[in-house]
Amino acid sequence: MQTYLYDFYGELLTEHQRNVYEDFVLNDFSLSEIAKEAGISRQGVHDLVRRCDRILEGYEEKLHLLERFLKMKGQITRIRTLAQGYHGQAGDGAMEEIAAISDEMLKEL
Repeated sequence: MQTYLYDFYGELLTEHQRNVYEDFVLNDFSLSEIAKEAGISRQGVHDLVRRCDRILEGYEEKLHLLERFLKMKGQITRIRTLAQGYHGQAGDGAMEEIAAISDEMLKEL
């Protein structure tokens, strides 16, 4: 989840926050490694990562971009599954469901 939040809102962090957060979350560096590189304490790195988590979660609470993305991804996956399973008359129900899902997606856009 942290990676998704960072993908959506990471550019809103300061450069220093991004560097530390990327090293911890994306590059899987230890607190000690990051602290040494950044010239701060392990506790400072820990606090900064937690603060970044709260900041990113706050953006999501306000904007809901990740929530909408995940919902749309699920809908697209369902459409793909229905389309792959389409066979003649048995597919009539699938086509109705595809139409309903796509209508819902269009309303959100």
